[in-house]
Amino acid sequence: MWTRLARRVVPLAFLAAVGAGVAVAATGAHTGTVNSTSNAKYGALVVNAGGRTLYHMTSEKNGHIVCTGACAKFWPPLTVAKGAKPTAGAGIKQAKLGLVKRPDGTMQVTYYGFPLYRYGDDQKRGDVKGEGEQHIWFVVNPSGKLVKSAKSGEQTSPTTTSMNNTTTSSGGGYGY
Repeated sequence: MWTRLARRVVPLAFLAAVGAGVAVAATGAHTGTVNSTSNAKYGALVVNAGGRTLYHMTSEKNGHIVCTGACAKFWPPLTVAKGAKPTAGAGIKQAKLGLVKRPDGTMQVTYYGFPLYRYGDDQKRGDVKGEGEQHIWFVVNPSGKLVKSAKSGEQTSPTTTSMNNTTTSSGGGYGY
């Protein structure tokens, strides 16, 4: 009887373990590495380790995160595992990288104090479909400015503050 049970349970346990590993790999894909790349329309941009454009939501100020819940599903924050630090890639200043604690307790990567997000409709490297979305989402450039317009080149300086490149936040909302 135990042999028959073992023949059924062991393969199921193996499948469960593999499934859990895939789930961890899918959710743990955030390395916290920030790189720079060049874009024909917007110039130099800040991107994640996979080359996907990173954005900032201008209604987030002074370390207060408002893009949570449904907003964070469409605008995934760039996060790192607890205890990990963000890493500067090509064209990025390590000293300007930091972390902010999200309302759910995860740690989100900041650059020049800007919490960083990807855009759900950006499907591949080089996509910048989120630029100017709802007049509050903007691409961040490697010098720590928000790219507000490709034509005028209007840029703004960081509006969030941090202490030792780490800030904390409470509250929530959808950010819209």
